[in-house]
Amino acid sequence: MLPAHTTPHGLQPVVDRSTLAVSRFFIAVCVSLLLAACDRAPTLPKLSSHDVIVAFGDSLTHGTGASESTAYPAVLAALTGRAVINAGVPGDTTTTGLQRLPGVLAEYKPRLVLLCLGGNDMLRKQPEASTENNLRLLVQTIRASGAHVVLIGVPEPRLFGGTPDFYSRIANEMQLPLEREIFNDVLKDNRLKSDPIHANAAGYRQVAERLATFLKEAGAL
Repeated sequence: MLPAHTTPHGLQPVVDRSTLAVSRFFIAVCVSLLLAACDRAPTLPKLSSHDVIVAFGDSLTHGTGASESTAYPAVLAALTGRAVINAGVPGDTTTTGLQRLPGVLAEYKPRLVLLCLGGNDMLRKQPEASTENNLRLLVQTIRASGAHVVLIGVPEPRLFGGTPDFYSRIANEMQLPLEREIFNDVLKDNRLKSDPIHANAAGYRQVAERLATFLKEAGAL
């Protein structure tokens, strides 16, 4: 008689079904964990109380439709206790943004930049590929300065336009935290708008509140 679980020479051993099931279970768990890690949103370093945040963009960042004190950077500063520089210039495009960004980075030396551009490119019907490429260059310039980036999507200036997919493409490929829907949601609500393409004070406050939550969830606050 052969001992249990052994086989004569030259024969394959019999694998216990329960052992095989357990092995398959652990393999499935490992695969799930790996996939979860791949899908996890990019995180940000913890900001100290002295770190500077630069909000870089166009009229949506500047606060057109509201006062300077109710623009989203000012409200975000009050909510987070961090210095938030309003570097928003009405009418700015991704092209003009590229020209002035190095000066802003040199002046304020931010730890984090909230990048929100692209709306004026769409209004002026610039090629989407050009806007996407410029946004990538903006991100690269910010990173080269040693700062981190949060990308903020801008909706297309038309009814039910939504936020273009290139924001998600850039965020995925460059491993950026992306707040894709914040302005899209605000600018769909007439109570939060000063005109068809700008928020009012209540709208900018909602933007600031959601960004504060976003930064906390990303680990910056």
